[in-house]
This record gives sequence, C-alpha cells and structure tokens, in this order.
Amino acid sequence: MRRALILYSSNPIYSQLSTTRAPPGYVVFPKRDGGWIPPSSSYQPPVFRMRNYKCTLPPPLGSASDSVANRPKMASQDEQDPRISKISSAIRVIPNFPKPGIMFQDITTLLLDTKAFRDTIDLFVERYRGKDISVVAGIEARGFIFGPPIALAIGAKFVPMRKPNKLPGEVISEEYSLEYGTDKMEMHVGAVQAGERALIIDDLIATGGTLCAAIRLLERVGVQVVECACVIELPELKGRERLGDKPLFVLVSSD
Repeated sequence: MRRALILYSSNPIYSQLSTTRAPPGYVVFPKRDGGWIPPSSSYQPPVFRMRNYKCTLPPPLGSASDSVANRPKMASQDEQDPRISKISSAIRVIPNFPKPGIMFQDITTLLLDTKAFRDTIDLFVERYRGKDISVVAGIEARGFIFGPPIALAIGAKFVPMRKPNKLPGEVISEEYSLEYGTDKMEMHVGAVQAGERALIIDDLIATGGTLCAAIRLLERVGVQVVECACVIELPELKGRERLGDKPLFVLVSSD
C-alpha cells in the first residue's frame, strides 16, 4: 500500500492542504488547480534538507565532573549515545520559515517517529530519575510536548509556563526582552512551593531569553532550578552563555 504523506512548506500552494480524503493509492499533495496526485504522476514534491547534528551527553547530574567547565562541548570525537543519531535524523530543517533567513528546526517529524520520540524522552528520564526533582516546568509551546511524559516518568508534577493571558486565575509573571520589544511568561500562583527542585524543559535553546525568564520566575518564589534541558541547541546564538551558572543539558547541537 502506498503511504499518504503530508509535508508542510511556507509555499502557500502546499500549505493549503485539503481535508478531503485522498483516493486509494494517491499521494496527499494538492496540485495548483486542486485535486490529488495520482500514483502515475511525474509530480515531484518539494524536498526539505536535513541538517547535520552532533552531540555529546554531559556527565551525570550531580557527579563531580558536572560543572560549568565540563559542560558538553559537542565535540565529534567524544563518545556518542547511539540513540542520538536516530533523534537527529528525525529532525527536519525548513529554510526561510517563518520568514526569510530563518532555518526552522521542525520537531514535528521527530514526533512522527515513535522510536526516536521514545528515545528522546528516555534520555531525559534516565538523567533526571532519582534526582529528587518535584517540578518539571515546560515552556510554551513545545516544552508542553516533552515535559509531561518526563514528569510522569520521574514522579514530578508538570507546571506550564505560558504566554500572557493564557492561564485563568491568579498568575505570577516575568518580563523578558525580545529583539524588538518585550514579552512576558506566566505561571499559576501556588503551582510550586518554596524549596522544591525544578527542571525546565523546552524543545530548543537559541538566544536563551525564555529559559532565563523561566529561571527568574521560579527562583522568585523560592524554587531551586536544578537544570535546563532542551532537545536542540543553536550554539551560534550563544544562549548557553546567558544562563550563567545554570547547567544546560541538550541532546543535539546544530552543526
């Protein structure tokens, strides 16, 4: 049976996917004039480039070598976990999205690969299980994908860190800077208690602005941030440096 594929592109021709079911054997790529692509068609769908990644897992949390000086350098000669290559190959990079010049790191293809997605969660769980972490704070929006399964596996509660005016009830907020202007991050009052140990999770670290805001927000109410964790790091944007002495754990780093 020929599988139906759905790819997303900034090209409006491909972004307007019909909700009508394709006929058997047809591929789900809309033509310019509507309809579906028959199996015998010479039509070639757009090709998206996969980016190369490399990774070194940092030392175990709490070990003697777990220090700022010994954070992962992502050196290719270091030993790699065999699961990393499957995770990195499952991440798609889409150029010029959402605007020209941006290389968008698309983790939706990782979520479609059940083995790679499970390996991603397992690597985080193996690192944080048994570390007395009671809070997993996920940053909106893709931190909500990875945070809950990690929290359940290590026996912690999940706390969503949301954009302004998304949470009902009383909230506490933290402002942070953007390239042009500012934004806010919010969480519920009473969601965490002073003295709790927290892990902050997001899909990607770029400039580090949102992670820094999450750290400040949690520390304002007396929570100890044990570590920040991301699936992807863009080291050229130097977000790691903005975290100061807060440890950062990443699975893959863009090359």
